[in-house]
Amino acid sequence: MSKHNMTEAAATKELIGLYQAGSQHMVGDGFPVRNMIPGSGIGEQLSPFLLLDYMGPEFFPPTDRRLGVGEHPHRGFETVTIMYQGSVAHRDSTGSGGVIGPGDVQWMTAASGIVHEELHESEFAKHGGTLEGIQLWVNLPRSVKMSPPRYQTLVRDEIPVVELAGGAGRVRVIAGECHGRKGPARTFSPVHLYDLRLNAGHQTELSMPDGFTMSIFVLQGRAVINGAQAVGEAEIALLGRKGERVALHAEEDTTMLVLGGEAVRHEYASGTCTSRGRLSSRQDGAFVLTCVACEAYLVGKEKLVRLGQDERTERGGPHRHLLGRDLSLVLRRETAA
Repeated sequence: MSKHNMTEAAATKELIGLYQAGSQHMVGDGFPVRNMIPGSGIGEQLSPFLLLDYMGPEFFPPTDRRLGVGEHPHRGFETVTIMYQGSVAHRDSTGSGGVIGPGDVQWMTAASGIVHEELHESEFAKHGGTLEGIQLWVNLPRSVKMSPPRYQTLVRDEIPVVELAGGAGRVRVIAGECHGRKGPARTFSPVHLYDLRLNAGHQTELSMPDGFTMSIFVLQGRAVINGAQAVGEAEIALLGRKGERVALHAEEDTTMLVLGGEAVRHEYASGTCTSRGRLSSRQDGAFVLTCVACEAYLVGKEKLVRLGQDERTERGGPHRHLLGRDLSLVLRRETAA
């Protein structure tokens, strides 16, 4: 192999494998999801991304009920919701909220703690329709896990669009940079997130910094990666960290979500905590905390702070408690302080 070809090969990110959903379930009573991360077993290789749930597509008949997920707490990470069909209303304990529809993105930073709800928007519920979207969880670096929570609504018209050469398709740059365009999302670590539509019979090439994680999730269609293997509907392709380039060829009209970023390098524990002291899909909340923290705990220097109550203990000790009180009220007091 010539030196030129060796350099070219080294610059291409290797396709590690293709994966399907590890589970299918209903979140609350309004979000049927297929879990790709971590259900497919590749979660640790996709840092800073902790979760990818593919919602729908599923038709909901007209109703006067507000389906979805009621108040529940989060801490230590960010949730990113990308809508393709239907509309969802969000409200949280910071006073932020709004409605996102097709093409819109909601980027919520839970950080030190937040309580929110996600429900089918009232007009969408009234008339019925198809719901389709993706929710991601993005881990936060240790240094900013206790930052104040914040909320970003990225409406469709604010997300830059790159038209690909030769009518191949288009890329919407949600976060990071692609083909010289920067996405509007403000992130705490380098994150790249692209909504890619590639037309049948066309190809394009994407770049991601060497050393960054990268994956490609296909919502609809079928595309060949690096001329080697095709990834189809509701499948995720994992690529290696070495190299920068990835070539894509669409065998049919294909909608993809491209994810990449700098890995968050610290140990963390994740879990759920019950609010109001009982297990309920509408009331449980997820936490992603540093080191040995789990359930409703947060690691401090040599102290674990239980939500609403300090508990001094050695790092690495057992933490088996669930918070048997109204957690949403505790979080509201903390975020208001």
